[in-house]
Amino acid sequence: MSNAEQLLVQTAAAWGLTLDEVQLDLLRRFADELERWNQHTNLTAVRDRDEIYRRHFLDSLSLAAFWDEPPGSLVDLGTGGGFPGLPLKILRPAISLTLVDSVGKKTAFLEHVSRRLGLEGVRVLTARAEELGRQRAERERYDLVTARAVAELRVLVEYGLPLLRVGGRMLAPKGAGAFEEAAAAANAIELLGGELAAVEPLSLPGLDARAVVVIDKVAPTDARYPRPVGTPARKPL
Repeated sequence: MSNAEQLLVQTAAAWGLTLDEVQLDLLRRFADELERWNQHTNLTAVRDRDEIYRRHFLDSLSLAAFWDEPPGSLVDLGTGGGFPGLPLKILRPAISLTLVDSVGKKTAFLEHVSRRLGLEGVRVLTARAEELGRQRAERERYDLVTARAVAELRVLVEYGLPLLRVGGRMLAPKGAGAFEEAAAAANAIELLGGELAAVEPLSLPGLDARAVVVIDKVAPTDARYPRPVGTPARKPL
């Protein structure tokens, strides 16, 4: 087991998460495919193997500490190379996972790596989050929404909360400005049917200060939201 894998296993154990050899093998193969595709497709700026484990795998798995029970369904917005969705699927294989990105080259990779790893119950969509949230079949159907480094929180909640069922949860990892973003997004969260549950500091070995914004869905989202493509980013609520 490499040093990066040892760090992953030890840190996950401290969060109460257990990774078995099958899961570790899937993560190794995921890293292999990520490195191979990254040579011709810009999936991530992180290219060092140890940093893939630290900045992508460990950071993704940390979100499992913020659910009471594994969700039945998870939609990961702006997933890029599959983070945090795919590591969470590897951790909890029963999750029905939807990966969403607007860049076709990235979704092609996600289709490929999901097949290569033999993951079942993974759906990949090439779409903008605003488009998805206006589709009746997708709206208010998910138990959990995740989105990492996609947008400012005022924008992100307009992308994510329309997709959540009442009783569901949104997890948004953020940097050192998480508390300020959460305060600025308070009105938007309430308007969209959410409730700020917590802003939890997160300590990851060797990484800068981070926090996870936890938002619970407590009421249906008004049919006016999300607004058309591009509007949430131009005119945040």
